[in-house]
Amino acid sequence: MPDAQLLTVLSLGLLLGARHALDVDHVAAVTTILSERPDFRLSGLIGVCWGFGHTVMLLLVGVAILVFKVAIPERVASGLEILVGLMLVALGASLGVTLWRGRWHLHAHEHEGAMHRHLHSHRLHVGHAHVHWLRVTLKPFAVGMVHGLAGSAGLALMVLASVRSVWQGVAYILVFGVGSILGMAGLGALISLPLVGSISLGRPAQLTLQGLASLGSIGLGLSMMARVGLG
Repeated sequence: MPDAQLLTVLSLGLLLGARHALDVDHVAAVTTILSERPDFRLSGLIGVCWGFGHTVMLLLVGVAILVFKVAIPERVASGLEILVGLMLVALGASLGVTLWRGRWHLHAHEHEGAMHRHLHSHRLHVGHAHVHWLRVTLKPFAVGMVHGLAGSAGLALMVLASVRSVWQGVAYILVFGVGSILGMAGLGALISLPLVGSISLGRPAQLTLQGLASLGSIGLGLSMMARVGLG
């Protein structure tokens, strides 16, 4: 493939990757994750972690397809869509349960040089002074991997039709992944704005947005599974 044509294909991959991040199931999943911990400072990181998970899975499956010249059967692709639907339902239900329970838990902190614990609820307090980084980053990474697995069938067809070597295919997938990372990082920041803003409006406003995120994720997941089942 001529250099100019390859550059065009890679540029297109970057744009398509950014656009791919805006797919409704991706937006619903990341919105639900962000709703659990509304924090503008973490929103971009969560989007980046989703993008990395998405890219890692696309790269793993894409390389296997490019090397062995195989296609993902339609039946398998449909099963992966159902998996995404189940994941969305699980994310929405998890957020709903969290809201229902009021997020009560034992909270340890230091006071006047002594450590002690007390019962703590996020109904009254927005968040902790500390962040559990592994939990914050691992969840969106895993969700991104599931989305990447489900989207690998369509991407594989696009790559196989656009490139002529394994290395060109890998380059395309990597550029596509960079686009999805950048797109989701920006989208995460935008999504967090109303979630963080609702905190200043009071607990009812915050609960309303979080509840809508929960119901939206569950509804979208059920509709995806129904569409695949009836299609």
